[in-house]
Amino acid sequence: MDFRCINIPTERQQNQDPAKPSIQQRGIRRLTQAQVRLLETSFTTDHKLQAERKLQLAAKLGLAPRQVAIWYQNRRARHKTQTVELDYRAIQLKLEDVLAEKRSLEREVGMLKQELNKAQEMLLRASGTGSSPVASLPSVISASGVDDHGSSSSLQNYNYGSGNVAELQAEELYTCLSPWT
Repeated sequence: MDFRCINIPTERQQNQDPAKPSIQQRGIRRLTQAQVRLLETSFTTDHKLQAERKLQLAAKLGLAPRQVAIWYQNRRARHKTQTVELDYRAIQLKLEDVLAEKRSLEREVGMLKQELNKAQEMLLRASGTGSSPVASLPSVISASGVDDHGSSSSLQNYNYGSGNVAELQAEELYTCLSPWT
Protein backbone atom coordinates (compact mmCIF):
# COMPACT_ATOMS: atom_id res chain seq x y z
CA MET A 1 0.00 0.00 0.00
CA ASP A 2 1.23 3.38 -0.95
CA PHE A 3 0.21 6.23 1.38
CA ARG A 4 1.03 9.60 0.05
CA CYS A 5 0.57 12.84 1.85
CA ILE A 6 -2.22 14.81 0.26
CA ASN A 7 -2.47 18.49 0.94
CA ILE A 8 -6.16 19.25 1.56
CA PRO A 9 -6.88 22.95 1.35
CA THR A 10 -8.69 24.58 4.26
CA GLU A 11 -12.06 26.28 3.80
CA ARG A 12 -10.40 29.70 3.80
CA GLN A 13 -7.98 28.61 1.11
CA GLN A 14 -10.83 27.16 -0.95
CA ASN A 15 -12.79 30.44 -0.80
CA GLN A 16 -9.80 32.56 -1.85
CA ASP A 17 -9.49 33.74 -5.40
CA PRO A 18 -6.29 32.11 -6.72
CA ALA A 19 -5.53 35.18 -8.85
CA LYS A 20 -5.73 37.48 -5.82
CA PRO A 21 -2.66 37.43 -3.59
CA SER A 22 -3.13 37.11 0.17
CA ILE A 23 -2.42 39.94 2.59
CA GLN A 24 0.94 38.41 3.46
CA GLN A 25 1.88 38.06 -0.22
CA ARG A 26 0.98 41.71 -0.90
CA GLY A 27 3.16 42.95 1.93
CA ILE A 28 0.35 44.72 3.75
CA ARG A 29 0.52 44.59 7.51
CA ARG A 30 -1.97 45.38 10.19
CA LEU A 31 -1.63 48.57 12.16
CA THR A 32 -0.53 48.39 15.78
CA GLN A 33 -2.81 49.61 18.56
CA ALA A 34 -0.61 52.67 19.07
CA GLN A 35 -0.87 53.56 15.38
CA VAL A 36 -4.63 53.12 15.40
CA ARG A 37 -4.91 55.23 18.58
CA LEU A 38 -2.94 58.06 16.99
CA LEU A 39 -5.00 57.87 13.78
CA GLU A 40 -8.26 57.86 15.79
CA THR A 41 -7.11 60.90 17.77
CA SER A 42 -6.24 62.66 14.55
CA PHE A 43 -9.60 61.66 13.04
CA THR A 44 -11.56 63.13 15.96
CA THR A 45 -9.96 66.53 15.38
CA ASP A 46 -10.55 66.53 11.63
CA HIS A 47 -12.44 64.04 9.46
CA LYS A 48 -10.80 65.32 6.29
CA LEU A 49 -7.15 64.60 5.69
CA GLN A 50 -5.09 67.40 4.17
CA ALA A 51 -1.97 66.50 2.16
CA GLU A 52 0.38 68.08 4.70
CA ARG A 53 -1.28 66.30 7.63
CA LYS A 54 -1.19 63.00 5.72
CA LEU A 55 2.58 63.30 5.24
CA GLN A 56 3.11 64.20 8.92
CA LEU A 57 1.08 61.21 10.11
CA ALA A 58 2.76 58.85 7.66
CA ALA A 59 6.22 59.96 8.85
CA LYS A 60 5.21 59.75 12.53
CA LEU A 61 3.63 56.29 12.16
CA GLY A 62 6.18 54.85 9.74
CA LEU A 63 3.51 54.16 7.12
CA ALA A 64 3.10 55.05 3.49
CA PRO A 65 1.01 58.19 2.91
CA ARG A 66 -1.33 56.13 0.74
CA GLN A 67 -1.98 53.76 3.66
CA VAL A 68 -2.86 56.69 5.92
CA ALA A 69 -5.20 58.07 3.24
CA ILE A 70 -6.91 54.68 2.87
CA TRP A 71 -7.30 54.37 6.65
CA TYR A 72 -8.98 57.80 6.73
CA GLN A 73 -11.28 56.85 3.86
CA ASN A 74 -12.31 53.63 5.60
CA ARG A 75 -12.78 55.44 8.91
CA ARG A 76 -15.03 58.06 7.30
CA ALA A 77 -17.14 55.26 5.83
CA ARG A 78 -17.40 53.60 9.27
CA HIS A 79 -18.26 56.94 10.86
CA LYS A 80 -21.02 57.54 8.31
CA THR A 81 -22.45 54.07 8.92
CA GLN A 82 -22.43 54.63 12.69
CA THR A 83 -24.11 58.00 12.27
CA VAL A 84 -26.81 56.49 10.06
CA GLU A 85 -27.39 53.71 12.62
CA LEU A 86 -27.72 56.24 15.45
CA ASP A 87 -30.12 58.33 13.39
CA TYR A 88 -32.12 55.21 12.58
CA ARG A 89 -32.36 54.29 16.27
CA ALA A 90 -33.48 57.82 17.15
CA ILE A 91 -36.13 57.72 14.44
CA GLN A 92 -37.28 54.29 15.63
CA LEU A 93 -37.70 55.62 19.20
CA LYS A 94 -39.67 58.62 17.92
CA LEU A 95 -41.82 56.29 15.82
CA GLU A 96 -42.54 54.09 18.85
CA ASP A 97 -43.55 57.18 20.84
CA VAL A 98 -45.81 58.43 18.06
CA LEU A 99 -47.41 55.00 17.65
CA ALA A 100 -48.03 54.78 21.41
CA GLU A 101 -49.62 58.23 21.33
CA LYS A 102 -51.71 57.18 18.30
CA ARG A 103 -52.98 54.10 20.16
CA SER A 104 -53.80 56.24 23.18
CA LEU A 105 -55.69 58.74 21.04
CA GLU A 106 -57.56 55.93 19.29
CA ARG A 107 -58.66 54.57 22.69
CA GLU A 108 -59.74 58.07 23.72
CA VAL A 109 -61.70 58.51 20.48
CA GLY A 110 -63.40 55.17 21.14
CA MET A 111 -64.39 56.26 24.64
CA LEU A 112 -65.63 59.60 23.36
CA LYS A 113 -67.71 57.85 20.68
CA GLN A 114 -69.28 55.68 23.37
CA GLU A 115 -70.08 58.75 25.46
CA LEU A 116 -71.53 60.47 22.41
CA ASN A 117 -73.71 57.45 21.67
CA LYS A 118 -74.89 57.44 25.30
CA ALA A 119 -75.72 61.13 25.11
CA GLN A 120 -77.59 60.69 21.85
CA GLU A 121 -79.61 57.84 23.35
CA MET A 122 -80.47 59.99 26.36
CA LEU A 123 -81.54 62.81 24.04
CA LEU A 124 -83.78 60.44 22.14
CA ARG A 125 -85.35 59.17 25.34
CA ALA A 126 -85.78 62.72 26.67
CA SER A 127 -87.28 64.11 23.50
CA GLY A 128 -89.56 61.15 22.99
CA THR A 129 -89.27 61.39 19.22
CA GLY A 130 -88.22 58.75 16.80
CA SER A 131 -85.75 60.98 15.01
CA SER A 132 -82.16 59.90 14.62
CA PRO A 133 -79.65 60.88 17.34
CA VAL A 134 -77.50 62.65 14.78
CA ALA A 135 -80.38 64.89 13.74
CA SER A 136 -81.13 65.92 17.35
CA LEU A 137 -77.52 66.50 18.32
CA PRO A 138 -76.91 69.79 16.46
CA SER A 139 -79.90 71.36 18.16
CA VAL A 140 -78.43 70.54 21.57
CA ILE A 141 -74.75 71.41 21.12
CA SER A 142 -74.10 74.75 19.51
CA ALA A 143 -70.76 76.29 18.60
CA SER A 144 -71.56 79.49 20.54
CA GLY A 145 -72.32 77.72 23.83
CA VAL A 146 -68.85 76.59 24.85
CA ASP A 147 -67.37 77.74 28.18
CA ASP A 148 -63.75 77.86 29.49
CA HIS A 149 -63.56 74.10 29.90
CA GLY A 150 -64.81 73.35 26.43
CA SER A 151 -68.10 71.94 27.67
CA SER A 152 -71.39 72.96 26.14
CA SER A 153 -73.62 75.24 28.21
CA SER A 154 -76.45 75.04 25.69
CA LEU A 155 -77.54 71.71 27.16
CA GLN A 156 -79.06 73.50 30.16
CA ASN A 157 -81.02 75.82 27.89
CA TYR A 158 -82.50 73.04 25.75
CA ASN A 159 -86.23 72.58 26.17
CA TYR A 160 -86.96 68.91 26.75
CA GLY A 161 -90.70 69.55 27.01
CA SER A 162 -91.50 67.28 29.95
CA GLY A 163 -90.67 69.35 33.06
CA ASN A 164 -88.77 67.87 36.02
CA VAL A 165 -87.95 64.50 34.47
CA ALA A 166 -86.40 66.19 31.44
CA GLU A 167 -84.40 68.56 33.65
CA LEU A 168 -83.06 65.61 35.64
CA GLN A 169 -82.12 63.81 32.42
CA ALA A 170 -80.48 66.98 31.10
CA GLU A 171 -78.35 67.24 34.25
CA GLU A 172 -77.44 63.58 33.89
CA LEU A 173 -76.57 64.14 30.24
CA TYR A 174 -74.52 67.22 31.09
CA THR A 175 -72.63 65.23 33.73
CA CYS A 176 -72.01 62.47 31.22
CA LEU A 177 -70.67 64.89 28.62
CA SER A 178 -68.60 67.09 30.91
CA PRO A 179 -65.32 65.47 32.07
CA TRP A 180 -64.63 68.35 34.54
CA THR A 181 -67.47 67.66 36.95
